[in-house]
Amino acid sequence: MGPWARVFCSLFLLLQVLAEPAENSDFYLAGDYLLGGLFTLHANVKGIVHLNYLKVPKCKEYEMKVLGYNLMQAMRFAVEEINNHSSLLPGVVLGYEMVDVCYVSNNVQPVLYFLAQDNYFLPIQEDYSQYVPRVVAVIGPDNSEAVVTVANFLSLFLLPQITYSAISDQLRDKQRFPALLRTMPSADHHVEAIAQLMLYFRWNWIIVLVSSDDYGRDNGQRLSERLTGHDICIAFQESLPVPQPNQVMTPEEHSRLGAIVEKLQQSSARVVVVFSPDLALHNFFLEVMRRNYTGAVWIASESWAIDPDLHNLIELRHTGTFLGVTTQNVPIPSFREFRVRRRRAGPPPRRSSQASTCNQECDQCFNTTETFNTVLTLSGERVVYSVYTAVYAVAHALHSLLGCSETGCTKEVVYPWQLLKELWKVNFTLLGHQIKFNQEGDMPIPLEVIQWQWGRNQNPFQSVASYYPTKRQLRNIGYISWHTPNNTVPLSMCSKRCQPGQRKKSVGIHPCCFECIDCLPGTFLNQSADEYDCQPCPSIKWSHRNATSCFKRRLAFLEWHEAPTIFVALLAALGFLSTLAILLIFWRHFQTPMVRSAGGPMCFLMLTSLLVAYTVVPVYVGLPTVSTCLWRLTIFPICFTVCISCITVRSFQIVYIFKMASRLPRAYSYWVRYHGPYVSVVVTTALKVAIVVGNLLTTSPSPTARADPDDSQVMIFSCNPNFRSLLLVNTGLDLALSVVGFSFAYVGKELPTNYNEAKFITLSMTFYFTSSVSLCTFMSVYSGVLVTIMDLLVTVLNLLAISLGYFGPKCYMILFYPERNTQAYFNSMIQGYTMGKD
Repeated sequence: MGPWARVFCSLFLLLQVLAEPAENSDFYLAGDYLLGGLFTLHANVKGIVHLNYLKVPKCKEYEMKVLGYNLMQAMRFAVEEINNHSSLLPGVVLGYEMVDVCYVSNNVQPVLYFLAQDNYFLPIQEDYSQYVPRVVAVIGPDNSEAVVTVANFLSLFLLPQITYSAISDQLRDKQRFPALLRTMPSADHHVEAIAQLMLYFRWNWIIVLVSSDDYGRDNGQRLSERLTGHDICIAFQESLPVPQPNQVMTPEEHSRLGAIVEKLQQSSARVVVVFSPDLALHNFFLEVMRRNYTGAVWIASESWAIDPDLHNLIELRHTGTFLGVTTQNVPIPSFREFRVRRRRAGPPPRRSSQASTCNQECDQCFNTTETFNTVLTLSGERVVYSVYTAVYAVAHALHSLLGCSETGCTKEVVYPWQLLKELWKVNFTLLGHQIKFNQEGDMPIPLEVIQWQWGRNQNPFQSVASYYPTKRQLRNIGYISWHTPNNTVPLSMCSKRCQPGQRKKSVGIHPCCFECIDCLPGTFLNQSADEYDCQPCPSIKWSHRNATSCFKRRLAFLEWHEAPTIFVALLAALGFLSTLAILLIFWRHFQTPMVRSAGGPMCFLMLTSLLVAYTVVPVYVGLPTVSTCLWRLTIFPICFTVCISCITVRSFQIVYIFKMASRLPRAYSYWVRYHGPYVSVVVTTALKVAIVVGNLLTTSPSPTARADPDDSQVMIFSCNPNFRSLLLVNTGLDLALSVVGFSFAYVGKELPTNYNEAKFITLSMTFYFTSSVSLCTFMSVYSGVLVTIMDLLVTVLNLLAISLGYFGPKCYMILFYPERNTQAYFNSMIQGYTMGKD
């Protein structure tokens, strides 16, 4: 026996319990082609498991579900409208046969009945491509679990099945369910609409309640995945207990519901998303009302978003604001009157003796529908339109398959796979909406966000927003009456939003729970980059506390209009002019003993270097550039070293002539023959040039900015960021030369008066040494804008110390005591010094 034989032999026993359908107009209409309908007309609201082993449930023993009967009437209305008022199937009578599936309990029985033929047997065949079941297509059932059960049977025969409200994403798998189509968007779009609703109202701290079945678990997981990365956190997720088969809530169920509601009351989250069939919610909401839990925003999935039975619990209005996602409102003309149209008077239809089940009975359906007619009318024909659309989709597929014209159709045998092929191609307009199936078998009709209302003559399910699956956008968000004081939007946030310029510091495991910490001065918060860290401002910019951007700092440098700059410039001008005057005086009295005793030609080298050094002073003023920095870092140090080395060599030379030449005559002859003074100056200067070049190679001369320590909004623009170390390196050689020159001057303090320059050299070198050490000390403790002016001031004072301290007394003697500037006077001084030594 093959696999098909084993499958259908196991199903044969179930077919024996099938009853002959009653010719009740609510459930059966004869026709050339029959449509099967699966609807939930009865369900046990206290227990969803009714099925005993190999026994069809007695559905009418349970509560009547008015919404299910309303959907069944929509199918009847669509079929009769096509037969009576449409040229869609001219000459063809479309019939129907419907069964009450009793929620999920009665799925196998009707699907086997639809697959069987008139003899109620399902034959075992090797190839079913030429097999003709009782119906050409099946509309329904309503929930995902029941649809999966039915689709597993129908897909084996490729018998078209169109469900009107099951949204599970697993139904999009066409390899598993090739014959299944839907007249509504998938769960992905329902979850997307809920997520965008929370993003719009900035709810980032929510609670998720799911039923303990595939529907609840799958959609809860899908919502969690959708919210990941959008700063929306789930405070907790709980599974609602499934009611047991008996109609009494067990103590365990009651305790479980009480614990869930207590957890809701203790949580700071005020938005509760509920993915659950309506039957599992009655006991839960009764517990919510019993414990007086209020102030929440309840977001309903499509399974209970427009359920009139739950809405009939009037006290729910005190528990908070109810929002739900469902299909759009499409009024169907004349359907309201059809829904409450009574059957023709007459004896009840004859039923066979086998008809012992209630799957085609509904004693209270009409009366209950009349009671709820106002609510059903005001709420709009939402899911009703999905059923209405499904019937018309089958009719259009038959129209194409039968080759219908305006006058008639060819009544041929319709095989399931042929009709399924045409169903995938349908594309028509119905009540102003385009009807066609996408590649996944879904119909992306718009969804609506509705709010529950309880006012008289008020739409119980008022539309407040629209969601468009093709664009994946939530739009047209309108007025919502919130269950809050002053009708303000409820807050549901673990932490309040941080103010601009405040970073988040996580608290706990949820990213939505955080503290807000101010960004410190000098940093800013770029929310598009990172909300948890403040970014530092660039070096040339700054920011205040709680800043979201940086502003450009004010650049500080020496400017000509400032008083310190003017003072130093005047000193530099005085030094330059006095040095120039000294140079002219020395040039005019070049052959005099006073000029020769000061160094002779070497004096002009010193004076020229001083003049060049004075010309460097203006480059300290103004905005630093690469060229001005090069002048400051090269010209002045070299010129100043030339002066210091000349003074040091001159001091050594005088001491050597008077105290060491007689003892070392050969050394003195070498010193004179090989121009010892000039060689020493050249060597010292070359060493300084090497130091300067080394500094330039290791440190860029480009101007840089650094923050003013006294005012963070000010940037000090200088030539070198490592000015302290650079100053020490540049002045190290000069300091050493000044110490050596000071030592030689001190040794020669007893020389003849005209040659005794110890006090002048001592004064100059002492001033230079002291000023340099003071400047280094000042720079080590302060790095403000005064560093530049102090550096310039010390530079000018050192130049003045040499110009006036060393050469000034010589000029004074030349100009005011010419009688002392004679060879005879100098010889007498030397003779007196020699005799004194003897």
